[in-house]
Amino acid sequence: MNPPEPPTPGAQRQGWIERRRDKVRAEIERNRRGEYTVPTWVLALALALIVGAWVALIIFA
Repeated sequence: MNPPEPPTPGAQRQGWIERRRDKVRAEIERNRRGEYTVPTWVLALALALIVGAWVALIIFA
């Protein structure tokens, strides 16, 4: 019995592309079901901008 041949780089890349495509498809399906969540860094950035604007108003007004 021959040992299995190692996968070729092209086959590994194709597998990576298929996994990535499946991940994107799953994310789109979750978003369509209403399971979308805003990333934490976006919320933190929005909070920092709001607080910064409020502080600027107090200092410069």
